[in-house]
Amino acid sequence: MKVILSADHAGMTIRNEVKSLLDEMGIEYEDTGCSCETSVDYPDYALPAAERVANGEFDRGILICGTGIGMSISANKVKGIRCALVHDVYSAKLTRMHNNSNMIAMGERVIGQGLAREIAKTWLETEFEGGRHERRIEKITLYENKHE
Repeated sequence: MKVILSADHAGMTIRNEVKSLLDEMGIEYEDTGCSCETSVDYPDYALPAAERVANGEFDRGILICGTGIGMSISANKVKGIRCALVHDVYSAKLTRMHNNSNMIAMGERVIGQGLAREIAKTWLETEFEGGRHERRIEKITLYENKHE
């Protein structure tokens, strides 16, 4: 598995925690920023990361900003991305099992480092169930393809 990780200025602490987790899990990743504490625009980080997941360069992506909302909205504008905003372990698990999410977004101002780590670990270790859920993902993809 290859993961892209990106954060704006409001997500740097959790990003560093997730990097530590990825190192421990032996998962290959690329950190695409940001590396400053001054205000930056989250779409400048979310959109390029989402494009790289959508084009197959990365299997999955993790985005972090203050609330996770801006990052998730931005990422979901990219065709082929299913980015879930998650702030609990249960949602992280189900978004992989049922929605086959290929990206998640978290909010550093909403959750702490320990919970972010648990969420990321659960999401990375959970597989898509397929079955009846595959039909639903196919409907999303069909809609996306019809409305390019």
